[in-house]
This record gives sequence, C-alpha cells and structure tokens, in this order.
Amino acid sequence: MAMSFTEAPAAARTYHRHDGDRSALARAVLAALVAVLVMTFFFSLASGASDTSAWQVFRETVGLGGGALDLTDRVIVFEIRLPRAVLGVLIGAALAVSGATMQGVFRNPLADPGLVGVSAGAGLGAVSFIVLQAGVLAPVASLFGIYGIPFAAFSGGLVSTLMLYRISTRHGRTSVATMLLAGIALGALAGAFTGVLVFWADDTQLRDLTFWGLGSLAGATWTKSLMAAPLILPVLIAMPFMARSLNALALGEASARHLGIDVQRFKNLAVISVAAATGASVAVSGGIGFVGIVVPHLLRLAIGPDHRFLLPASALLGAVLLLFADAIARQIVAPAELPIGIITAAAGAPFFLWILLRKRGLLDL
Repeated sequence: MAMSFTEAPAAARTYHRHDGDRSALARAVLAALVAVLVMTFFFSLASGASDTSAWQVFRETVGLGGGALDLTDRVIVFEIRLPRAVLGVLIGAALAVSGATMQGVFRNPLADPGLVGVSAGAGLGAVSFIVLQAGVLAPVASLFGIYGIPFAAFSGGLVSTLMLYRISTRHGRTSVATMLLAGIALGALAGAFTGVLVFWADDTQLRDLTFWGLGSLAGATWTKSLMAAPLILPVLIAMPFMARSLNALALGEASARHLGIDVQRFKNLAVISVAAATGASVAVSGGIGFVGIVVPHLLRLAIGPDHRFLLPASALLGAVLLLFADAIARQIVAPAELPIGIITAAAGAPFFLWILLRKRGLLDL
C-alpha cells in the first residue's frame, strides 16, 4: 500500500546527510528569523511620513506605555500600517514558500511563480474579474462577493500552472529549458489578454490596474487581508507536511515511488497549493516578483536543501524581505511611495542573473 505524502519513510528524511547534518544550524536560523521578523514588523509599523519610532509603537502595542503615541499616530499605526504589515507578512511568506515548493516539484533552481507565467495567469484572472465583474462575470461577483478577485486569480494561476506542468514534463522528467520557454510563452499570452482587458477598462479601472500591475501594499485594509488569508493560511499550514515528500522527490520520481510516495497525487496537491497562494497574493498586491526565487536560494546556501527546515524558513524570510522592501518603498521618496514591485525587481533581477550564471553548467539551456 502506498504511503501518504505526509508519511515518507526515514530514507527520505536522511537523504541529505552526505552533505552534512545542518539541522542544528537550521533550527538556530529559524529562531533568528523569528526574532528578525518581529523586529522588522515593528520597524514597518514605524516607517512612513509620521514621526514615530519602532520603540514607541512596540510600547503602545504591548501595553507597556499608554499614551506613547498621540491620537493621530495611533490611527495611522493601527488603522493603516498594521493591516498593511499583516498583509505583507502573508504575501511575503506565500510567495517565498510557493517558490521553494515549485523548485522542489520541478527539481530545478529556476522555478518561480513570477518567472514561469503563474503570476501572469493569476494576474489575468484578477484583471478579468475587475473589468468584467459588472458584465459577464456578474454572477461570479454576486456568488463570491469580496472573495471574487482571489478566486479569479487562483483560477488563473491554477490553469497556468497545470499548463506549464503538462508542457514541460515528459516521461516524468521536467526540462528546465522547456519550462522557461513555456513560462515565457504563457506569460506573454496572459499579458496579451490582460492588455485587451486594460483597453476595455474605464478611466478609474485603468488607474487602479496600472498601479496594481507594479505591485504594491498601498491601500491595504483588513478587508484585503480577509480576502487573502483564507487561501494563503491553509497553504502555509499545509506546506510543512509536504516537506518529506519534496525531500523524496529530489531523489527522482522513480525513487520517490519506491519510498512509498504517491507522486502524482502529491504533485497535484502541490500545484493547487502554489496556485492558491500565488493567486491570492497577486489579487491583493499585484505583481511582486523575485521573492520566490531569491529567498529559497539564500536559505539553501545557509541551511541546506532539507525542506523540513527550508519551507518554514522561506516563509519567515519571505515575510521579512517583503516588509523591509515595503518600508524602503515608503521611505525612499517620502511622502510618496514607490511600488514595491520595483524594489523587489531591482534587487531580485541581478540575483537571478547570478543564479543563472552559477548554474548554467548544470542546466540544459
């Protein structure tokens, strides 16, 4: 009887020991990331045009110093910045974990929702709903309410991911070159349809879509958090239970089957999870790229490829990086702000080129 994807045997848990046991280091890194995330969270709450410090925000939040903030600053911090920081944590964790999972499923270092067309497909779904919700998608809008955009983005991301998998995988093997080329083609196709919808949009929708397409946490509200959380949180909770199956899959699909993994069932679950997390993120924040490829690679260099530690560490570091990038976006041209997608692209693109140059001898490009 085949084992479930959460019950991979001991062989799958120990396949990395030839590279040295880094579990103690990984646990230390996880603890450090938790502390860094807490500090970054309060730094994000204090960043902006108002003159507040992270220490004042911390005292006010934990109740150590009533009146540390005046009424205006309290409204800014808890009604504007707090939902924005919470949304940043959710999206950063979702994008980083999705990237780590895709790299594990496809077994190559270049898989990332933003690079292979998944985010473009999710964006097409979201834009379709925004532009057509008063027309042909009115029944969907009335059925799903505020969850209509995340559902549409999830559907678009799922279709893109399934198409990418079908095109790039043959006889159980995934070609990196085919995956990248198929991702470019799917992204271009989604971009073409998105362009048609933007052409149909009215002036108000056009302004929203232009800013949304650059990626931003501006306008974050508790309502947006409630839109994204039902899709992101279950994925973040479920991902660690996929770690042992991802470890086994790294040995090859045939070896994973011998270890008792239902490979096809696991792949289907992983693809749906990535589509849900990416779709929800794109729906509320627009296109924020390179988080999913930068974070897992940084962590593999530090703690190794064991997904038992890589997935939770990716969630933590992804949240940290997105909160930090958002704080920079608010500070660099204050009192205005840059779209956060510009910050992540400016930092992530050189890193991606470095990965490509470093791995080109191992890839069939």
